[in-house]
Amino acid sequence: MHVRKEDTVVILSGNDRGKKGRVLKVFPAKDRIIVEGVRFIKKHTKPSQQNQSGGIVTKEAPINVSNVMVICTKCGQPTRVKRREITEENRKRHTRACVKCGEVF
Repeated sequence: MHVRKEDTVVILSGNDRGKKGRVLKVFPAKDRIIVEGVRFIKKHTKPSQQNQSGGIVTKEAPINVSNVMVICTKCGQPTRVKRREITEENRKRHTRACVKCGEVF
């Protein structure tokens, strides 16, 4: 996936188009992510030990990873991500890099 936990992303489509947020959780098997402050749903909960009162809880729901674009830490622009292979001490390592400025995240 081109997105990892703690990345800052911008939403490209849907009701929350244009909003920026931090990735809280990644589900690679389903190609979905949870972004902070985007796509809220209401969940009805029963009273439990943790939540004594129960009621309606508002929380973030997952969105498809294809609907977001990573924001580069250096140039601050939404950008595509390319994979770059780095060789260190006879070991190959893959990193992600900004397509616009080449910064490695």
